[in-house]
Amino acid sequence: MAKVYSILCRAEAVVAATFLVAMVGLIFLGGVARMAHYPLNWTTDLATCLFAWACFLCADIAWRKGDLMSIEILTARLPEAARRALTTCNLVIIAAFLIYVIGAGLRLSWISRFRSFQGIPDVSYSWVTMSLPVGAMLLLLTTLLKLKQLHRGVPAAERQPAQTV
Repeated sequence: MAKVYSILCRAEAVVAATFLVAMVGLIFLGGVARMAHYPLNWTTDLATCLFAWACFLCADIAWRKGDLMSIEILTARLPEAARRALTTCNLVIIAAFLIYVIGAGLRLSWISRFRSFQGIPDVSYSWVTMSLPVGAMLLLLTTLLKLKQLHRGVPAAERQPAQTV
């Protein structure tokens, strides 16, 4: 299972990086084309779609690595048992929220399946809205792994999945 998760983490990082680079390239291409008096409006639309996906993928990568912003001025002064209880409570709240987001995102994707993306025929808006439940599923997996490590007694400094990219 650890090997599958490792492959998932690497694939997620490659896809996120590819989307970010493609997004910058598309915006640049659109700007150059506009200056050449041949506007390519679809470049901005596609970059918007890639941005939605990249946001959620990058959020999961940052969450997995522990690189999200946190304020520990109060929790650092708590005893270890209280810190563990507070961390558990926070992770459970985050997991519950992500479960809600998965359900709401799937519903949103379902109801927007017939809506065209930015007026482009035959491209469903669901391609963009699916970034929400897919990203939330990845974040939920990371959150559950953090909970598992916390309850296995892994020290706080080492509480990250074995594979970080």
